[in-house]
Amino acid sequence: MKWLVLLGLVAFSECIVIIPLTKVKTMRKTLSEKNMLSNFLKEHAYRVSQISSRGSNRTIHPPEEHHDMLYMGNITIGTPPQEFQFVFDTGSSDLWVTSVFCTSPTCSTHVRFRHLESSTFWPTQKTFSITYGSGNMKGFLAYDTVQIGDLVSTDQPFALSVAEYGFEGIPFDGILGLNYPRLSFSGAIPIFNNLKNQGAISEPVFAFYLSKKEKDGSEVMFGGVDKSYYQGVLDWVPLIEMGDWSVHMDSISMKRKVIACSGGCKALVDTGISLILGPRRLFNNIQKLIGAMPRSSKQYISCFAINILPSIIFTINGITYPVPAQAYILKDSRGHLYTTFKENTVRTSTETWILGDVFLRKYFSVFDGGNDRIGLARAV
Repeated sequence: MKWLVLLGLVAFSECIVIIPLTKVKTMRKTLSEKNMLSNFLKEHAYRVSQISSRGSNRTIHPPEEHHDMLYMGNITIGTPPQEFQFVFDTGSSDLWVTSVFCTSPTCSTHVRFRHLESSTFWPTQKTFSITYGSGNMKGFLAYDTVQIGDLVSTDQPFALSVAEYGFEGIPFDGILGLNYPRLSFSGAIPIFNNLKNQGAISEPVFAFYLSKKEKDGSEVMFGGVDKSYYQGVLDWVPLIEMGDWSVHMDSISMKRKVIACSGGCKALVDTGISLILGPRRLFNNIQKLIGAMPRSSKQYISCFAINILPSIIFTINGITYPVPAQAYILKDSRGHLYTTFKENTVRTSTETWILGDVFLRKYFSVFDGGNDRIGLARAV
């Protein structure tokens, strides 16, 4: 009997909680494919000031930089639980959900949290706002039970939105930030840290597998790593500083020639962004090298180019991570090919690149909060 108890404890310590993610097309992509985007943006124009979080170097992108694709998973809030679709975002630290208090037109298209129906809900008077690349939200802080799969965080601080701007056509009900506490706009403890503090997860790690399939097959896992999702071994990269999922990148090259990040630069590994973003001058250089031509909000290439374009190599901590043309070139509904590189329009003191889902579909990523490092390996 004693051995059975010990075996049970070992099995529990190795338990990994896996949450399925669904890749969805945003309204922006749908409207763009129907040549309706420019009219839609004129009708829903707004102004968002650019702010940073507590003096951090968190990059804020302009409102027009919506995501073409998003990966979303389900979580529940309240007692009894109410279910919502969330973006799991390593680029931010706050957890917030659309609420019945929100009167913005965008909120009418989202599932709203009904606080009066939760017996464990506890409000506060603290208000704040958050600015993202696609828009911003205003809300107030509250506490309730939040559940991610089998993981339960009691008295979890989260925000209820009272206003949302710029999220038109983006079908999430909220954002679950997975970055470090110091980047929190609300000052609340992020849910991952609470789960770790409450002993809900055996290891302070989470990982992303972003499938190349059209819709299903992607997952985020908490408390461990499933080795069946990657080939070879994980290459561990230390963070530039504790408190942000950013690493030092050695260079970006093509055909054995450095085309960006010469002498090293900063790279943020961000699951909440679908593209790869970099400074204007270097972004323009890459577009010229691959023969891209601007049209509307995208950079298009010849339909024949995808078969001859070389891989773009991201070298991180001495390891090369090739991204082939089939990964950094996408096809719209009309069969036209466009690049997934975008300009980062916010100036930073140092050269900074953001590695979004285009990169992460090629490489399985592990975020190790216990050792302040990121692990990368070729995804299966």
